[in-house]
Amino acid sequence: MPWRETSVMEERLRFVARLLEGEGMSDVCREFGISRKTGYKIFNRYKDDGLEALTDRSRRPVRYANQLQAQVEALIVSSKKDKPHWGARKIRELLVRRLAGDMRIPSTSTVHAILDRHGLVTHARRRCRSKAEGTALSHPLAPNELWCVDFKGEFKLGNGRYRYPLTVTDQASR
Repeated sequence: MPWRETSVMEERLRFVARLLEGEGMSDVCREFGISRKTGYKIFNRYKDDGLEALTDRSRRPVRYANQLQAQVEALIVSSKKDKPHWGARKIRELLVRRLAGDMRIPSTSTVHAILDRHGLVTHARRRCRSKAEGTALSHPLAPNELWCVDFKGEFKLGNGRYRYPLTVTDQASR
């Protein structure tokens, strides 16, 4: 027996049809594997809006809680275009003076993000760092021809004296 393919819309339509035939909400919800709360939500949407209510809705929020007002964003962009050498910190200070308690002032990072989104920020070029090349070791022919000395720094001993330890190695100990 092949698997039967159904869409979410078809399942919701079957669900509503069984409720309209007079079956109880609890029994139908149990059969479809949904909670009664979800069942009532689907059924009430169908009663209010008809068949269109059974389609999937967008999950995108209607509004964003911390979204910046369009006028403030336009003010940020226009002030950067007027003074291209100003950065986010200085533009924010301008907003503080102009708006002075009328509305919430965005942070410096938000001002920078707005400028970046509008392409008004020049990003610093990354320096290309080449690998450091040290002095190549010579190839000694006799013992003790090549020595290496590492200065470890200055250490204060308990008796008030200073010690300057050195690590000395030769080619054989490498």
